[in-house]
Amino acid sequence: MNFTFQESSVLYGMLAESTTDIILKTDPKGFIVHATSAIAELGLREAGREVGGLVEQHLLDLVSPEAKQQISRAHARALAGEDVDWVEFPAITRDNRKRWFEIRLRALLRHDGAPYGVLAVLRNVDELRSLSERLFTATYTDPLTGLTNRTAFISMLEHMLEAGMDGCLALFSIDFFRTINMQYGQAVGDEVLTVFSDLLREMLRTDDIISRIGSERFAVILPRVTPVEAEGICRRVVTTLAELKQKVGSSHFEMTASASVARIGTSLDSTIERAEMALFVAKAKGRNRLEMEKPVRLAVG
Repeated sequence: MNFTFQESSVLYGMLAESTTDIILKTDPKGFIVHATSAIAELGLREAGREVGGLVEQHLLDLVSPEAKQQISRAHARALAGEDVDWVEFPAITRDNRKRWFEIRLRALLRHDGAPYGVLAVLRNVDELRSLSERLFTATYTDPLTGLTNRTAFISMLEHMLEAGMDGCLALFSIDFFRTINMQYGQAVGDEVLTVFSDLLREMLRTDDIISRIGSERFAVILPRVTPVEAEGICRRVVTTLAELKQKVGSSHFEMTASASVARIGTSLDSTIERAEMALFVAKAKGRNRLEMEKPVRLAVG
């Protein structure tokens, strides 16, 4: 591919030496004028319109449908003179697999300052994205149940508090879990945890955030609900679990859970403390029940 001096100057500032990067030059409308051979090596599918017996390919022909608007905006910003740094997007390859790329865009300008195209560097980030996702999963996911873990739960609750979002926090604890582990073995105990986590997924709303925060403890963040609404939702979970004779291992036995609900307040510690106290009361009253936080009574002087 031949570049003018100005194009080479722009390219020099954009591109570190790499044989796997794809370099594209487009016209102002986004049609690809030139592309390096790496575009074929990475397996991007051929697409475009036929002009004069040749296939004219548009930049957006390389982009998965859900990302076309994002890349179109990035191209327009580059034409307007902005330095568009790396933008990540999914591309559809020749074998119809979705692969992740990032693109960097700069305008190509005539001597009078008018843009006549865009120079782009396209880079495959599949491996980096896969590694990032694995690290995220390891850091924030409970491996047994697939739910988010305590670290993720604390982060999400802090985010809700900082954003001033209304809602409630529910805590669930499987009753006599230590006894189940001792009597039936850890494998059965693990199955009890997965059965209960599946029940939570099935019965709670799509917006509710479920986390396993301890051995037999689960936390649920219920956004935009009143305590009365949260009580109804969580009481159904406790009642349904008690009514089901679950087959765990080789035995059918009754599983129950204690639960509590507290309104998400002004601080993380206060919200968790009030929910923990209500859960303690539920266990003290015999388990297999739900307790709401007790309202704070102000002393009248």
